[in-house]
Amino acid sequence: MIENHSPLKSVRNVLGTDLTVCGTDPVTGYSRDGFCRRLPGDRGNHVLCAVMTQEFLEYTASQGNDLSTPIPEFDFPGLKPGNQWCLCILRWLQALDAKCAPPVILEATHESALEWVDREVLEKYATQKP
Repeated sequence: MIENHSPLKSVRNVLGTDLTVCGTDPVTGYSRDGFCRRLPGDRGNHVLCAVMTQEFLEYTASQGNDLSTPIPEFDFPGLKPGNQWCLCILRWLQALDAKCAPPVILEATHESALEWVDREVLEKYATQKP
């Protein structure tokens, strides 16, 4: 469990403020530090912080990325509705087209998401951290 929930200074979110942690239970992020941000080697661009829904979890599994099933050898507990998770921006856009995009936490979504989707679209799907 990550104890430090402070924002990353000088790393910006889609609102132009300091990026905040997305999820720590389970720990998310390409580097498993709780933050969604662009990092070297992350070809999936896990920059969007989303709140999982059953509909999205079923959709992504149907697309070949089962996020619900635990994978103990990778210390992955499997996701449940309500978990906050860093998604590949292109998967979220696919889910948007399929009308099952999960809610987005803008404060924890890296500014580079705006290279793929307009802020106004993200704002339509915005939710607050619990």
